[in-house]
Amino acid sequence: MLTAMVTPFSADGTVDYAAVQRLAAYLVDEQRNDGLIVSGTTGESPTTTDEEKTRILRAVLDAVGDRATVVAGVGTNDTRHSIELARAAERAGAHAVLLVTPYYNKPPQEGLYQHFWAVAEATGLPAMLYDIPGRSGVPIQPETLIRLSQHARIVAVKDAKADLFTSSQVMISTDLVFYSGDDTLNLPWLSVGAAGFVSVIGHVAGADLATMIALYRSGEVGRALEIHQRLLPVVSGIMTRAGGAIMAKAALRLVGQDAGSVRLPLVGATPDQIALLRADLVASGLKLGD
Repeated sequence: MLTAMVTPFSADGTVDYAAVQRLAAYLVDEQRNDGLIVSGTTGESPTTTDEEKTRILRAVLDAVGDRATVVAGVGTNDTRHSIELARAAERAGAHAVLLVTPYYNKPPQEGLYQHFWAVAEATGLPAMLYDIPGRSGVPIQPETLIRLSQHARIVAVKDAKADLFTSSQVMISTDLVFYSGDDTLNLPWLSVGAAGFVSVIGHVAGADLATMIALYRSGEVGRALEIHQRLLPVVSGIMTRAGGAIMAKAALRLVGQDAGSVRLPLVGATPDQIALLRADLVASGLKLGD
């Protein structure tokens, strides 16, 4: 169970590193996350500087690095820059790196292969690939994933392309470990062999998701399904209205946690969106803050 962690910003737009540490501790100690992704898309990584990324990573490592896996998002659409970020993350003490598909420039599959291989070669850290064609504009094709699985440090995939059949074919052809990267499909992913989740709703429902995983693995599929169905409102509220980072921060505030503001070009949730989200949290059985 991992959550793609938001980055708390102060009202003046600076990173609130104390809030970063408090949030990391909450996610691990109260929401039962086994690991955290820092500086992913939900962490608003396109808007943070390289120096901020390193300081955020170190803050999270200092807070929870002794009891959770801390994965640094280092993927960009520039291979040289991704290598620099990966090396900086390794120096800072990251346990692993997350490599998103290069976005906007839509490289061919050979370009994706060479990009991921080069970044994996640059450090001694295990790497999780992030396949999200809805944002990147291009999928990592099964043949490319199978080729990349030959690299000893490319060990996992965060899958957000919603093609369980094709990904199942990759799973039986490789040793790659798959994680659901789409909260709408968490339980279905477990049914086809995923190891767990890289979640956004894990900010407020991580403990429930951890229980879902445990129940499914112990054969109590019916009870896992009950959790899946109960969490449908919060999945809808966070993932479908205004974007993960915006609504995850709004949800955290509703449960009494300091999430800070967002950075432009993102803007905060509207009062109407917050009212609907409050109802979603209550419908999912989540406790609101005072």
